[in-house]
Amino acid sequence: MREWRLMSLREAKVSLIDCDHRTPPASDAGYPYVAIPQLRAGRLDLTGVRRITRDHYIEWTRKAKPIAHDVILSRRCNPGETSVAPHDLEFALGQNLVLLRADGTEVYPPFLRWLVRGPGWWEQIDKFINVGAVFDSLRCADVPKFELLIPPFSEQRGIAHILGTLDDKIELNRRMNETLEAMARALFKSWFVDFEPVRAKAEGRDTGLPKEVADLFPDSFEDSELGEVPKGWRVKPLSQLCTLGRGSSPRPINDYMNGEIPWIKIADATAAAGPFLFETKEKLKSDGVSNSVKVSPGDLILSNSATCGVPIFVELHGCIHDGWLYFKDLREISKRYLYHILILMAEHLIHIADGSVQKNLNTNLVGEQLVIVPSPEIMDTFDTYAASVFDSIRSNSLESRTLATQRDTLLPKLLSGEIRVRG
Repeated sequence: MREWRLMSLREAKVSLIDCDHRTPPASDAGYPYVAIPQLRAGRLDLTGVRRITRDHYIEWTRKAKPIAHDVILSRRCNPGETSVAPHDLEFALGQNLVLLRADGTEVYPPFLRWLVRGPGWWEQIDKFINVGAVFDSLRCADVPKFELLIPPFSEQRGIAHILGTLDDKIELNRRMNETLEAMARALFKSWFVDFEPVRAKAEGRDTGLPKEVADLFPDSFEDSELGEVPKGWRVKPLSQLCTLGRGSSPRPINDYMNGEIPWIKIADATAAAGPFLFETKEKLKSDGVSNSVKVSPGDLILSNSATCGVPIFVELHGCIHDGWLYFKDLREISKRYLYHILILMAEHLIHIADGSVQKNLNTNLVGEQLVIVPSPEIMDTFDTYAASVFDSIRSNSLESRTLATQRDTLLPKLLSGEIRVRG
């Protein structure tokens, strides 16, 4: 490793480009204005991102316009967290974010995103961090001083190829899952919101469905508490279709932390990829389980505080915080049908949530929400399709977890030279 060099980012010709220290007004549509919450696991997650107009995008990118292979660095809240700028996305940089850009002479630009995720990077973060009363932070003047071990260019290429290949497959799986989930939602909306097959039959049109499926749908409507619904379908409150309850937290909670039992909190909902929850950040001691609510793989839960209205399928044996609702013993509807119902209800559930600062869903109010119940045959047909889609999503998610473990295991070994590669 004699050819590896310890260099500062400044010596490695990695420049820091600061953001515009203002916030543009939000727009209903337009360009993403990326903020700290969008930096997640090395990539940008545009969920809930602020949108700005083209004029504001042009104004806010005069100083810092991201290009492919730039690294977006958070200086505050979670200082040191980074994401790579996608090559196919135009976006503006939010406050307390900066860009790191390699000029390609000492650092291969696609390698930079990995250089800033290794152990050496976090050692420099610890060295230069400014501990504040509210937020820890990094100073722009200090980041170029970070000293990191830089391998030869050929090995940078090899490392970037290996880790990038794993990461690209993870990203492909994520996009596939988005498409699959969108397909399931589209079918649900067609059948159970817009009632397209029923309307087609009522108007004498082709439903576009196989005859054996089309024959399951009625050809007329009738009035209900929810307005016009397909004839023969029923409307029932959710409480009549399942057992609905709230999670529970043992008290005092700190006495039961740092155990072995997965402890599902609301923060785990935002960290989950898609509709499945595979792991938790925190764990309970076994003696706290008796004072909590147990869940098992396949159970469906709904966030009912802070980030309200997020339904997730549990993929572990654990316990749920009192910020969750659970649905068990389903009758007449399937879990996958209920999952889509809860997504459909999300905006309304947030609206009826109690609390002006931190929203909380009232269990009784959720139970009173009316749900359309189609015939058992249609329910079974939809559930068979949805099960196939969700099985594929789950399989892709599990593969991505394995790939992420391989990537994260290889990363420090490759950046330390423990494992050598050639470009």
